[in-house]
Amino acid sequence: MSVEARRDVFQAIADPTRRQIINLIAFQSMNLNAIAENFSISRPAVSQHIKILMECGMVVVKQEGRERYCEAKLDALKEVSNWVDQYRQFWNMQFDSLDNYLNRIQNNNQSDQ
Repeated sequence: MSVEARRDVFQAIADPTRRQIINLIAFQSMNLNAIAENFSISRPAVSQHIKILMECGMVVVKQEGRERYCEAKLDALKEVSNWVDQYRQFWNMQFDSLDNYLNRIQNNNQSDQ
């Protein structure tokens, strides 16, 4: 299995630096140097993070003259949202069951008095 085949949106957001890069470019494209200025790591390290984000489908790099601009593609986050929603539904059902149980106990205690 190649490295690219394993890349997905979950890998993109797994690293705090990549999440920060996504936050930086979420609403405006930025060139690589402008992004790198926000981090205390080397520019090649930032470029490697951007490469991973590109492989995950989260970033597109566009050449404009001599500059390369990174643009976020946030549609991929829908996959994360869908994944989280299934657990949100599970926990909502659990809390509803707990609420029902506590209400039954409370009603039983009130009728015993």
